Amino acid sequence: MSIGAGHVADRDARRDRLARGPLARAVRSLRSFVLAPVYGLYTHRLRDEVLRRPLPGHVAVILDGNRRWASSSGLREPGAGHQAGADKLDELIEWCVRLDIGQVTVWALARENMARAGEEIDALLDVIARKLDALGAMPLEHPLRIRVLGRREDLPDDLRRSVESAERTTAANDGLRLNIAVGYSGRDELVDAVRALVASLADSGRAPSELAGLITADSLAAHLYMAGEPDPDLIIRTSGEQRLSGFLPWQGTHSELYFTDVFWPAFRELDFLRAIRSFQQRERRFGR
Repeated sequence: MSIGAGHVADRDARRDRLARGPLARAVRSLRSFVLAPVYGLYTHRLRDEVLRRPLPGHVAVILDGNRRWASSSGLREPGAGHQAGADKLDELIEWCVRLDIGQVTVWALARENMARAGEEIDALLDVIARKLDALGAMPLEHPLRIRVLGRREDLPDDLRRSVESAERTTAANDGLRLNIAVGYSGRDELVDAVRALVASLADSGRAPSELAGLITADSLAAHLYMAGEPDPDLIIRTSGEQRLSGFLPWQGTHSELYFTDVFWPAFRELDFLRAIRSFQQRERRFGR
């Protein structure tokens, strides 16, 4: 490394330490306190605005940026960012109920991420299990119906029990439909759907020569994880990444996409309403 490059690296490191230090956190807290009334007024006005126009019936969110938010906030515990992200989900549910959005799908954990070793992934799996337990016991003023998407056979036993309990205890609820992708991969979903379709066709006693003609878009869709549910109208990704990373590759074909730089734990109702407003300003053509 050259002397100049080393100087730049040292300067950037100092800036990073200052940005995460107690003085910077105090300044951010003071700024939030001062701006809170303005934020509340603007949020209220924007909520009224979006309520006057057609709303998406199904919103999907890629919950990204937990680790980076924790780092920028000076938090060092392995699961601190993920716990903050889990807490934020309660707010998202409240926002959707307020707007009468009927279905929400969130991506909490990719299957590829489960290959990570160490305290962080263990903490994340524990956070998800505890969150599912809490959501399954949520009071009936928010009667969620929970469905978990992904290969649950790959999940740890404790998490799998939480998944099964949350789905069982909320199955009869008629409120917000909350789909949580855990250990999810879009490629896995398509592979699983094809396998299930081929198995069902084989069990039907059809001649092998007929099987290919029976594989259609509708028959394949009937074996997806969210079979029978409407596709998401809007997919939101937080944290600044502008890709779907394999999230809902089939169901998201005609979804409107919205990307924001805000880390998921810092995502506000105002940010959510801006995504909804952006959706309302677009002309949906569904490929036509």
